[in-house]
Amino acid sequence: MLSKFFSTLYTKVFVNIIINRSETHVYIEVCNNKKIIDEAQEIFPTHSLSVNMYDFIDKYISETPYFYISFLDTSASQGALPTCDTKKMSIYRDMSSFKYLCYQNKWSYYTSDIVLNLLQQDYAKIGIEFIFSPYVGLANFFKDKINSALAMFILIEDNYLSLAIFDHGELLFAEYLDMEHHKDFDDLAIESLDEDISEELDLDGSIDLEEIGAIDDMDDLDDLGDIEDLDSFEEIEDFSEDKEVEQDIVEQDHSADNEKGFNEDYQRFSLIQNSINHYYKDPKYNSKFIESVYIADGIKVSNDLKRYLEEEMFLGVYIRNIDLSVEICEHAKAELK
Repeated sequence: MLSKFFSTLYTKVFVNIIINRSETHVYIEVCNNKKIIDEAQEIFPTHSLSVNMYDFIDKYISETPYFYISFLDTSASQGALPTCDTKKMSIYRDMSSFKYLCYQNKWSYYTSDIVLNLLQQDYAKIGIEFIFSPYVGLANFFKDKINSALAMFILIEDNYLSLAIFDHGELLFAEYLDMEHHKDFDDLAIESLDEDISEELDLDGSIDLEEIGAIDDMDDLDDLGDIEDLDSFEEIEDFSEDKEVEQDIVEQDHSADNEKGFNEDYQRFSLIQNSINHYYKDPKYNSKFIESVYIADGIKVSNDLKRYLEEEMFLGVYIRNIDLSVEICEHAKAELK
């Protein structure tokens, strides 16, 4: 009771950390009596607690004894299983080196002991209160749909996809898809798709679509939302020679960004397609026919992914944008109630 009284005298600071493919996103909320009185976020080009990241976090947590560090588990060794029965878990994988928890006594989510230990060591200077599974985030975000439908649900992160199939709250199948580890087939798949598009369009050779290849370096995907600003170039009538050169460069960058988005969305589609084939063919899973997919989009993918799923897999596709940092923060607040 006394500790609860003292807690009202201080602000509460929620530090939420997401490790992406080449950087770490830190989002901070400062709350007083459940009201947000300040918030801040920074992106750091590191996967560990750098000096700059520590200084940024410490500026907020040093003002109060009530601060909470939360992580979204993006490790390739985490996932979910369609059971909470420890005896049945071995059907799906060897759990001897994993820690797991049950979700509403219906299904379980897990992660590697090694990953947990390394994370605790890397961030020992600030400590870690919560490590959240993306599958818990997915289940909470779509709780209005998961408990009332048979459908596939996908959380799209920077370099990962958390895919799950639920039947009225019962988990049937889950697979964590790491794009970085599935690039071997990407060039071949894109080349095949380009050939199909070229045949369908029949442009009489005016455009050689076969020259559209996979981009060698897909590690730095620019925000495609900013590209719309380039339309303003069309309104300028008079250009100097230097401006014309500059415009050519911008248009080339625009094309390259579009091609990156095209390649990555097709790669996501290919991973989803392969995962669904696994679900249908593996006798371990209680496979039921899927007609709909609900996507929690954390990176603002292009419409290409939706089109691939609708036209190639005949799925009904519904997309909601999700701010993963805010969702993690809300999970942390819920844990403290």
